Amino acid sequence: MFETVIGLEVHVQLNTKTKLFCSCPTSFAEHQNSNTCPTCLALPGALPVVNKEAAIKAMRLGYAINANVNHSSNFDRKSYFYPDSPSAYQITQLHKAIVQKGELFIDLKDGTQKRIGMTQAHLEADAGKNMHEGNHSKVDLNRAGTPLLEIVSDPDMRNAYEAVAYLKKLHSTVRYLDISDANMQEGSFRCDVNVSVRPKGQEAFGTRVEIKNINSFRFVEAAIAYEVQRQTEAYEDGVYEQEVHQETRLWNVEEGVTKSMRGKEEAADYRYFPDPDLRPLIVTDAMVEEAKKMPELPDAKIKRYVEELNVKRYDALVICAEKELAYFFEAMLESGASAKNGVNWLTTELLGRLKKTEFDITTSPVTAQKLGELVSKIDDGTISGKGAKDILDVLMEKDGDISELIDSMGLAQVSDDGAILEIIDKILAANPDKVEQYKAGKDKLFGFFVGQTMKESKGSANPAKVNELLKERLS
Repeated sequence: MFETVIGLEVHVQLNTKTKLFCSCPTSFAEHQNSNTCPTCLALPGALPVVNKEAAIKAMRLGYAINANVNHSSNFDRKSYFYPDSPSAYQITQLHKAIVQKGELFIDLKDGTQKRIGMTQAHLEADAGKNMHEGNHSKVDLNRAGTPLLEIVSDPDMRNAYEAVAYLKKLHSTVRYLDISDANMQEGSFRCDVNVSVRPKGQEAFGTRVEIKNINSFRFVEAAIAYEVQRQTEAYEDGVYEQEVHQETRLWNVEEGVTKSMRGKEEAADYRYFPDPDLRPLIVTDAMVEEAKKMPELPDAKIKRYVEELNVKRYDALVICAEKELAYFFEAMLESGASAKNGVNWLTTELLGRLKKTEFDITTSPVTAQKLGELVSKIDDGTISGKGAKDILDVLMEKDGDISELIDSMGLAQVSDDGAILEIIDKILAANPDKVEQYKAGKDKLFGFFVGQTMKESKGSANPAKVNELLKERLS
């Protein structure tokens, strides 16, 4: 039996207006090499100045994950030569990062939670981008110097499910804090996965393999599964030492395999040393105060939904996974929807319809206020659930006033006792044999009477009233 050990390094591109050490904008998809200056081009004599906004955003994450936020941290130079790094080194934080020793809690399949330790989160400057066209390679340095927050977990995850759960929780937290758009397709949230396998009970870690720059949760899960199988089979075949090396591998999406990229460097290979152009980053009281201003985070929101709104924990987890979904839900409540019906109509009815279109929750043709109003009409008995579905279908196609739609579509529920009793008496009179059978103890026939009454009313009768009045008549 073998045990998997997984640690993750996540690079989060901070959504600052300017780069980490200069005033060049960080805007995406600009013309190549237009967002550059002597500092991010590493021209002789240009000196870096730390972006205060980036430091505050890093600190905000630190407070959110219960970490130590260092009021004094240092920058180091990590030496390597690639065409997309004009300075031939990266400015990062090795010896004393701005954030150290944090934690995140993930939800497991059995309903329990697991703590994942976080070694540190450090500020560093991103590299540029290499583009290969035929026999030519080009370098775009627009991204060079963009502020990154590298978040390094402890090796606490033991399977792909836990790794993806941690990634999703971190992704959600970063977006709630609004320190990054965390767009995986554009590369502002990318992940390196460190995987090793060891015989169960062995304390020493196995040989660590790093899989670089994976940009989707699905690919992270698939890459881990493949690498665990590769390493386990090497152990079982007695060729572990020959086939599993400390190296960097790439995930090949088309083939569904990891492939060797290069030998994995040790810290000494990068020749780290303190950056001579940057003094220690000293955090002020004003920066601390600014960094501690943050919204209600997913864990607190889930707890509140469960304890105060009586939402099922599973539903709370679904809603709070995305901040847009949680904010949509809360706007529904403000528009009069009950929490119980609001959850169902958001997660099942609206999201189910959105899935069949090109829309998502941020571009939904049905606003939170409109859906909240519709749900409130169900709550107070104005319309039935079936009628509300018909209205929601209309709203997906075009905007409209809900009260006017109820009238024009003839969907108002009949709650008048007299009108409903008239229908009930007609049904009972037409089915004397079934009435006798019901009174003789065949309780299942009650559903028949309800169905017939709703059918006769063309679905306009209030179901709760129908049940109540039928019980009175049949007793």
